[in-house]
Amino acid sequence: MKTVTVKLSDPVFAEIASAARERNISKSQVIRERLNVDQTVRPSLWSRIEDLVLDDPSLARDLSTNPKYLSGYGQSRSHR
Repeated sequence: MKTVTVKLSDPVFAEIASAARERNISKSQVIRERLNVDQTVRPSLWSRIEDLVLDDPSLARDLSTNPKYLSGYGQSRSHR
């Protein structure tokens, strides 16, 4: 395990120290747990693609039927 030194504000340090005392664990363990939370929580598929979703259903119909959007559909990129 590697060691990293960081500077914390007094309120953040007090919060970590308090949590460690309450649970009878080291401050380092509290910090490791809090850092691991961010790594283990993966964003949902929806949150990763929601900016791609069309809010107006009429736009989706237009995309699937309007010939200007279908130009070249099914052709490989090298033939376009």
